Amino acid sequence: MAPYGQFNVIWFCLAAFAGILVLLQIGKWYSQRLIFNAQNKVTVKEETHHNLPKKRVIFSLVILLVLIFSKFFYLASITSYYTFFLIHKFNLSIQQSQIYLFVFLGAVAAGTLIGGPLGDRFGRKYIIWISILGVAPFTMLLPYVSLFWTGALSVIIGLILSSAFSAILVYATELVPGKVGLIAGLFFGLAFGMGGLGSAVLGKIADLTSIGYVFKICAFLPLIGIFTGFLPNLENTRKTA
Repeated sequence: MAPYGQFNVIWFCLAAFAGILVLLQIGKWYSQRLIFNAQNKVTVKEETHHNLPKKRVIFSLVILLVLIFSKFFYLASITSYYTFFLIHKFNLSIQQSQIYLFVFLGAVAAGTLIGGPLGDRFGRKYIIWISILGVAPFTMLLPYVSLFWTGALSVIIGLILSSAFSAILVYATELVPGKVGLIAGLFFGLAFGMGGLGSAVLGKIADLTSIGYVFKICAFLPLIGIFTGFLPNLENTRKTA
C-alpha cells in the first residue's frame, strides 16, 4: 500500500462486493428453503444434546470466553504493531514490513478455514487445545529470533492460533444447542471487542516501554490455553433430544 497510496485500497472493495453478491444469493436460497420446508412439512432432524448440568455449561462458556480473550488479545499485538516491531528491530522499510504483515494475515485466513474441518475430524476440544496452548512455544520464541525466523514463526502462529476460532464457536453452540444467535453474538462481539481493547491497551504499554516489550509479554498469553483441560468432552456426554 505504501508506494501506491491509500486510494488503491479501493480495489479490494471489488472482493467485498463479490462477497455481498454471494451472500445475497445464499440468503435467497435459504429463504426459499424455509418456505419449501414449511409447505411440505419437512421435519428437521432431532438435535443432539448433552447431559451436562447448567453450572458446568456456564463454567465451560466462561473458559471459552477466556480463550477468546487470549487469542484475540495476542492477534491485536500482531495486526496492530507487527510492522512497527519489524521496522524497529530489523530496520525494514514500511513497504517491506507490510509484506510480512500481509503474509501473516494470509496465514490467519487459511488457519480459520482449516480449523473447522480439523475440529470435525479430530474433535473440537483437541483442536482448541492445540491451537491456543500449542502455539505458545512459537510466540515465546518470536521476539528473539532473526528476520527469517520471525517471518516463518509468524506464519506458523497465524495458522495454528486462528484455527481455534471456528472450533470454539461450534463447541459453544453444542454446549447451548438451539441458541445460535446468542452464541454468535456473544463470541463475535467479544472477539471484535478484544481486538479493539487490545490495540488500545498494548499501544499504551508500548508508549510507556517499547514495542519489543509488548511482544515479549504477549508471548505468554497462549499459556492461558491450559484451561482447555477443564472443558468436557461433548462426544462422551451426548444424548438425542
